Amino acid sequence: MDKPKKFYAVVRGRHPGIYTAWFGAAGAEAQIRAFPGARYRGFASIQEARQWMQDPQNARRPSSQRKPAPAPADTSPETGTGEQIVIYTDGACRGNPGRGGYGAVILQGDQRTEMAEGFRLTTNNRMELLACIAALESLAEPSGVVLHSDSSYVVNGIEKGWARKWRANHWMRTPQEEARNADLWARLLALCERHRVRFVWVRGHAGHPENERCDQLAVGAASGPGLREDTPFAARGPSQG
Repeated sequence: MDKPKKFYAVVRGRHPGIYTAWFGAAGAEAQIRAFPGARYRGFASIQEARQWMQDPQNARRPSSQRKPAPAPADTSPETGTGEQIVIYTDGACRGNPGRGGYGAVILQGDQRTEMAEGFRLTTNNRMELLACIAALESLAEPSGVVLHSDSSYVVNGIEKGWARKWRANHWMRTPQEEARNADLWARLLALCERHRVRFVWVRGHAGHPENERCDQLAVGAASGPGLREDTPFAARGPSQG
């Protein structure tokens, strides 16, 4: 049985990039609908999608005729070779808690990847965190990253060491108060230990093109069909958001 297509590469469309959804305002279908000469393709892995985006003609040739892929740059945290990948993220929520979504733009050399996903019931802070998590989880190798977010909650939680302190205290913010969203903070901290990530705060809705694009992706995902269940949030209850 063929693997399901989970990544959609749009090499010619309104917003070229790699999408994790087909339908909805934040999906690939909206980028190619009625676009003259649109070119796109679905893939089972983000690595295959990136390879096709890099050289669509080469990816269509038989494997025996393909050019050898260039060796990837060494971007592991141990090398200290500098930050190689730039990420922008945003989260959106209607009602807080309510319908929510996240959007992320990943810029890696001349490759651009866009990601978005929506949830039935969640919070804005959870979507801000999950945007960072989804973007970092999509990176195949340990990498140097500059991650831009308009969430002070996320940026300060990492850069000021709050999340690491909560983890060391068994996810207690104070002796009497639990840290909220511990499930997502744990995932984000693990990713920050795999990658070398520098978090940068950007002012939201201030005209930055990539931040505005992430907002569009997040709002579109929250408004689209096929919303997922934020199971940990539903299990803990709205007071934990």
